[in-house]
Amino acid sequence: MANIKEKIYAEMENITKVLIELEKVKDRPNKELVVLVGIGAYLQNIYTGMENILKQLLSYKGIPIPDTATWHKDLLNLAVKHDFITKETADKIGRYLFFRHFFAHAYGFLLDEAKLEPLINNASDLYSEFKKEIDNSLMRIE
Repeated sequence: MANIKEKIYAEMENITKVLIELEKVKDRPNKELVVLVGIGAYLQNIYTGMENILKQLLSYKGIPIPDTATWHKDLLNLAVKHDFITKETADKIGRYLFFRHFFAHAYGFLLDEAKLEPLINNASDLYSEFKKEIDNSLMRIE
């Protein structure tokens, strides 16, 4: 079975692929609904990938994630508490968590391009910050 670093780097590679695809469509003018829904899926993928990385790190360290209705937010708080990511990064990821919840429970036709723009435009920078912090965390793992 792959070790923790291999699993995390594989997840990072997947996030990078999603970001490449997002770049291809983010600057399209007058995006059709189907494009917005696709972008929504990409944003959800990016969040899910970061969440998976944090779950793997917490599991590796033997830190349980509470089985509560707020476990997604609890996961971010635990990642900060255990110095995997900073509070600032967790807050930024929290915006994608909020979107993921909306996207998973709403109809695609409710997507508003103007509200998606900040998430679309900040995804690469957020991921760069996140990756740098996770790389630092991985250096502390034997």
